[in-house]
Amino acid sequence: MNTYLANSARFWSFLCCLSLLLLAVSAVSASAETAAAVVAVEEDWELVVGTPDPNSDGPQLACTMSPLGDVESHHCMLEINHHTIPCFAPGGLQLEVWNGETPVHERKFPDPSLLSTPGEVVRWTQRMELDDTGLVFEIINGTSTTWGNFGGQGYLKATVTTDLQNLNAYHPSVSVANSGISYAANRVQSLVLRKVRVYTSTGEVLEDNTVRPVHPSE
Repeated sequence: MNTYLANSARFWSFLCCLSLLLLAVSAVSASAETAAAVVAVEEDWELVVGTPDPNSDGPQLACTMSPLGDVESHHCMLEINHHTIPCFAPGGLQLEVWNGETPVHERKFPDPSLLSTPGEVVRWTQRMELDDTGLVFEIINGTSTTWGNFGGQGYLKATVTTDLQNLNAYHPSVSVANSGISYAANRVQSLVLRKVRVYTSTGEVLEDNTVRPVHPSE
């Protein structure tokens, strides 16, 4: 979607200065807030399953998040209802960190159950943060019928060393463009990036409530 639902004029100005979370914005003047650095980003995702088929392991999907405007360096991927590293396995959840096309880390949730409930809604938050240890990717606040509450326990968390000083190059369009259903899309009602939050070095939390559909796409 190309229309952003900002909370205030200040929100728009701030994001313009940082070149964050904007697909199309006409001239907005710069301000002193350009000195602020983005140190963490959270994306709230929602999957609505149609009619899953545990006999054929469908559906299968993956959602990607990158600190940059592409996926040519470190980025994470959450695989849902399947694993592909080190080899394919049906069911469960796997967080992967990639450096371009090279896998670096993989973390599995301990419950390998398959989606099997018609109309199930799965919600989770994908978070990346710069801290003293490096660039941290983590799944938090997950809820589902199949896997119960997931994320935040450390199972779906990985850290890589990085030279990045901030996450100002993040853009939600990269997440949307590199996420989707890889198998049995007909068994998914919707996959949506519902909300984005950015956290700055000055302590601000800025929220973008634009709904960005991945499936079905607009």
